This record gives sequence, structure tokens and C-alpha cells, in this order.
Amino acid sequence: MMKKVLAITQVLLILVLISSCRNQGDKGSEFVFPESDSIPVKESEKLSREAIDDIVQNIGSPVEMAALLMGLEVPFISEHLASVEQAENLSTNHQKALRLGIYGADLGYLNIYQKTGTAVETLSTINKLADGLRVGQYFNFETLKNLALNKSNIDSLLFLSVRSYNQMDEYLRKNDRGYLSALMITGVWLEAQYLACQVVKDYPHIDLKNRIGEQKIIINDLLMLLRPYNESSDEYAELYRDIEMLKREYSDVDITYTPGEPETVEKDGRLIVVQREESSVEFSDEVLKGIIIKTEEIRNKIVSL
Repeated sequence: MMKKVLAITQVLLILVLISSCRNQGDKGSEFVFPESDSIPVKESEKLSREAIDDIVQNIGSPVEMAALLMGLEVPFISEHLASVEQAENLSTNHQKALRLGIYGADLGYLNIYQKTGTAVETLSTINKLADGLRVGQYFNFETLKNLALNKSNIDSLLFLSVRSYNQMDEYLRKNDRGYLSALMITGVWLEAQYLACQVVKDYPHIDLKNRIGEQKIIINDLLMLLRPYNESSDEYAELYRDIEMLKREYSDVDITYTPGEPETVEKDGRLIVVQREESSVEFSDEVLKGIIIKTEEIRNKIVSL
């Protein structure tokens, strides 16, 4: 069964990358958000939509880290999950968007390991947060709940869960709420990073350590995604400073690249040649410890609000 789930996940990740090529159409005008949900146009336009698309694709999907953990035969550990008990007490859209991303990563972890009971509880919390942010139309709770209760439909559950987050992200960005999209994506990344850091302490597999080290590249993208909104609120400024501090823990992580064999792939009905690269990641256990501590500090501060 494990091999089947991993094969499904690999297909899903390919589909996620394909679906992440966003349409560049005009913004919808059917819904007007309150003034407090706005960010000045000059801020939101500091990054082009194409640049943001690339960043989002690089950060990855909520199920990628969970699939790696299962592939390494790491057992499921419920204590690593963020509690859903206090989600209803979140008072700001900033908090809700961050937590929506965190629960998205947790949902991927639960789905991969087929923990259906807890997954339904997490789905319910995600549904409420999505409604609170007015993106609940992209999260079909009843369908996902039924799939979660039917373990034979794990492939459909994974696909629809990831697609729901992609649609929420796209809708927020197209409707001048990119600052909430950036928070949701940050939450997804941070929780996946947290899961990896917790697991590597007890299961120090080299593949997992390397995956954590590779986040040195991703964290630069994440800061770029957050930077246009850095001065929009004290909450945002604090989060940005925290991610910058985590970046400093990566200063002694060395990543080198060597060209791999070119590969021919089909894209938009055309065959193109893609130059693959192989990366090598080197850093000490002391550096890893610093990354783990800072990741825990940032994530736990967010989930304790």
C-alpha cells in the first residue's frame, strides 16, 4: 500500500505543477472586499504575477514533505500536528490565513498516512477558516469529508485537497488579496519545515537532512513573496523579521549544483528540452540544530496565538 500511495503522490505533484501555470485573464469584478482587506496597488505590483507564480511553484505543495516522510518509513506522529482547538478564536485575517496554510500542510500529512478521523476534524477547521476569509467556495467540505472516510479514495482526496489550496491561492491573488495568499503559502511551507525538523531529530536520515538544507533556496523566495506587504501591519513586519532570522541560520549551508542529463518533456503540446541539475547540500549538525530551534520558535509562536 505504501508504494501505491507514493506513486499516487508523485503523479499529484506533477499535476500540481501543471495546474500552477495560472491564467493571466482579467480580475473578476463580481465581489467587492471591504477596505480593510486592501493593500495599496503600488505594493502588490512590486512583483509580477509571473514572478509570484514561479515562487509559489518552487515552494511546493502541502503533500510533498509528507510523502518524503512516508517514503523514508517514518511512523506517523500525531504530536507534531497543530491543534485545531483554538482556531475559532483567531481574530485577524492575518492569523486565519497563516493557520489555513499550516492546517493545509497537516492535512497533507494526515492524508498520506490515511488518518481519516483526525483528517475530518482538520477539514472542518479548514472549511471554517476558508469561509472566514471568503474563499470557502473553493473548499468542498462534504466531498472531501466523504473521501477522507473512504480510504480507497486516497488519490482523489489528495488531488482535490491540493487543488482547493491552489484555487484559493489563485483567487486571493487575482482579487487584490495577495497578502493573504502569501501568508497561506508561508503557513504551508513553515509547517512542512516544522514537520521535517521534528522528525529529523529522531530519524536523522540523510535525505531528510538534505531536504531541510535545500530550503535555503526556498526561504529567499518566501521572503520575496512577503516583502511587498512587509510594512502593511505590525503582524506582517514581525513575521517577516522572523523568517529573516531563520534565513540567517542557513548562512553556513552550502549548496552546489552540477549539470545533469538533459531531458525531453512535453509542455503545452510541444516537446522541449529541460536541463536538469543535481544538487549537493553540506552543513554541520550544529547548523541543523540552529535551524530546528528557530523553526520551532516561529511555528509555535504562530500556533499559540
